[in-house]
Amino acid sequence: MLPRIIADTPLNPVIEELLAGKVEILPWVVALDGSREPIDGLYTYGHPQVDGEMLDRLPGLKVISNYGVGVDHIRLADAAARGIPVGNTPGILDGATADMGFTLLLAAGRRLVEGDRYARGGEFTRYDPGYMLGREIHGSTLGIIGMGRIGRQVAKRARAFDMNVVYHNRRRDEQAEALYSARYLSFIDLLTTADYVMLCCPLSEETRGLIGREQLALMKRTAILINIARGPVVNTAALTEALASQQIYAAGLDVTDPEPLPRDHPLLKLNNVTIAPHLGSATEQTRRQMAEISVENLLLGLAGEPLKHQVLS
Repeated sequence: MLPRIIADTPLNPVIEELLAGKVEILPWVVALDGSREPIDGLYTYGHPQVDGEMLDRLPGLKVISNYGVGVDHIRLADAAARGIPVGNTPGILDGATADMGFTLLLAAGRRLVEGDRYARGGEFTRYDPGYMLGREIHGSTLGIIGMGRIGRQVAKRARAFDMNVVYHNRRRDEQAEALYSARYLSFIDLLTTADYVMLCCPLSEETRGLIGREQLALMKRTAILINIARGPVVNTAALTEALASQQIYAAGLDVTDPEPLPRDHPLLKLNNVTIAPHLGSATEQTRRQMAEISVENLLLGLAGEPLKHQVLS
C-alpha cells in the first residue's frame, strides 16, 4: 500500500510526475474535515496554513514538505512539539528571486509598466523627450533589509549597476560588506538614506508590519520600495496612502497582503506601483529544482530518514 499524503492541489505537473507511483495524493480538505483517516505526510504547495490543531487531526503524520523556502505558513513549534520534521528548499531560488527584485527595481524606477501602457495606447502619437521621466538606477543607493542568501544576491547585482549598497540585518555581515562594498546602517538610517529600499527578510513576528506609516514617512519622497519578501512585511493600507499622496515615488511588489488583493483594491488603480503575482522563483529551471528537492524531502520523511533540508524551529 502506497503512503498517503495530503496536498493542496492542483499541483505542478512536474511534482505529479515525480510523485507518480510513489504516494497516494489526497486533497487538502481531508486535513480539515476531522475524519482522522491515516495520513503519512503533508505536502504544502501554495502556502496553506498548518498548525497544531490541524496536526492533531492527523495522528501518525511523519513529515511536512514545503515547496519553497518560506515556511511562515507552518507553525514550526507545533510540528516540533509533535516530532514532525519540516522540509523546505533553501539555496536554489536565491538567484531567481534576486533577479525578480531587480526586475521590479528597474521597472518601478524607469516607469516601465506605465510606459508600456502608454506606448500601446492612442495617446502616443509623437515622441516627447520631456515626458514620463523616471529615476536613475546607476549611481543611486540601494538599501537591503535582510542580508541573507537572497539579500547577498541582490547586493551582487547592485554592484554591477554601480549602485551604493547599504543594508540592515539582525547581525552585521562583514563578509558581505567586503564582497559587495556594502555598508551596515541602522534601520532608521537606511530608510532615510536609500533611494531604493528592497525587502529581502523572512516573515516573522519581528518583521510583520515592519514597513508602516512611520517608516514610509522616513523615506525620501523620491524613494522606491521593493518587496520580494512576504506581503505582511508591509502595511498595505499605509503603502497605498503613501503612494497615492506621493509621499514616496513608487513601489514594486512581488507579494501583497492579502494575496491576491481584492480586485477593487485602491492599490491596483495607482500608476506608481508595479505588481507581479508572486513570481520571485518562477522560472522553469528553479521551479523544477524546487519540485525535486521538496519531493525528495517528502519521500525521505515517509521512509523515516533524515530530510535533505530540514527547517529547525
